[in-house]
Amino acid sequence: MSFINPRTDFAFKKIFGSIQSKPILISFLNAVLYQKPVVVDLDILDPYLTPKLHGLKDTYVDVRALLHDGRHVIIEMQVLNVPGFEKRILYNAAKAYSTQLIASEDYTRLNGVIALTITDFVMFPEWPAVQSAFLLREREQLVNYAEGDFELVFVELPKFQKSLEALETVGDKWLYFLKEAPDLQMAPETLEAVEEIKQAFRIADRANLSKEELDAEEKRAMWLNDQRSLERRVLAKGLAKGKAEGKAEGLAEGLAEGLAKGRAEGEQLARVGMARALLDKLSEEEIARLTGLALAEVQAMRA
Repeated sequence: MSFINPRTDFAFKKIFGSIQSKPILISFLNAVLYQKPVVVDLDILDPYLTPKLHGLKDTYVDVRALLHDGRHVIIEMQVLNVPGFEKRILYNAAKAYSTQLIASEDYTRLNGVIALTITDFVMFPEWPAVQSAFLLREREQLVNYAEGDFELVFVELPKFQKSLEALETVGDKWLYFLKEAPDLQMAPETLEAVEEIKQAFRIADRANLSKEELDAEEKRAMWLNDQRSLERRVLAKGLAKGKAEGKAEGLAEGLAEGLAKGRAEGEQLARVGMARALLDKLSEEEIARLTGLALAEVQAMRA
């Protein structure tokens, strides 16, 4: 057996956002968000049907679901830590909240929004927890504002280090599936004991994919590998320059300043490199939004 990487946006939406994925998504949300069966039913909005092979213009960004109690859930798998990523999460969650009403409808009809983001990189290095949740709360008294209306949940996969033998909860098993599935030759029995994870392995099995789907998955995987290679080169160059500038001043403060300059230049080079890689795949407006570059800069690159 050979499985596609569930961390690519293509595979993630196929596994969790297909028409047949309803029980899979219910199990995943209950295990990761609640550790108990809270979600009893949902509707998958804009489900994955067939792969879109128009370069990379048609990307599979997230999975959206409407829960039985009216709450909206946005589930996103994010592999690259792109500029503006944190703000995009807020924007998408706020948009999902604000666009529920049509003209003249009462605000009491608004339902809560949960933005669940799984990252393939460390987002909060200041604490070791794999999962974190953010709510609207009063600064000193910690009283919730509009409790249940707005929640941002993050799962950082690199922090999940449990072995197969150490898995305890269904949530552990789902995170292990996300991290390890592409390196497995067969589905472990302890994971297949959960019927929904067994179904997820079946969807992820390359033998069950069409040629068009395999082509789409390969394109996404190659693009992600290219971007990661670019990030590593840019980071190495930026840190090397920062260290050199710091040593030239001969002071610890100089080194810190040099490293900061190197990182800043590295981030800018990463934005430019990513924009150039996307020129023949996305519109100028989309590239500017994803990279954080000014629209005029992107237009100048294309020219």
